[in-house]
Amino acid sequence: MDDAIFAISGSGLDYQRLRMEVIATNLANANTTRADGGKGFTPLEAVASTSSGNFGKVFDDVAGESTLRGIDSVHVIERDVQPRMKFDPAHPDADAQGFVHMPAINPVNEMTNLVEATRAYEANIKVLSAAKSMAARAIELGE
Repeated sequence: MDDAIFAISGSGLDYQRLRMEVIATNLANANTTRADGGKGFTPLEAVASTSSGNFGKVFDDVAGESTLRGIDSVHVIERDVQPRMKFDPAHPDADAQGFVHMPAINPVNEMTNLVEATRAYEANIKVLSAAKSMAARAIELGE
């Protein structure tokens, strides 16, 4: 049996786990006005990439055989968003106009992304489990 399915699902598991960690970090810092170094918290995002740009797509290699690809690398990047401005002149981090720079994090969107990442993680586990069962069955048939 081809080990590609295990590699593809494994890379998917790694990516979805990282997505869940990043989402948890965003949620934990949704009300953070100041991080280390005095700079405010910038929301993060997990980004996956492949060398070919084809996530799990079938394509023909030079020998004419179909091959599958998983995720080659994942990166955590800062989102390019402006902070949310909240008027609170009494806040210790308020600027001269009385506005506090809050992270542009929408908890509803983050929770939706968390559910999506969780479901994708579970789907990858089911694929690994099915592939393991098929491999075990193939060994039984070969005996």
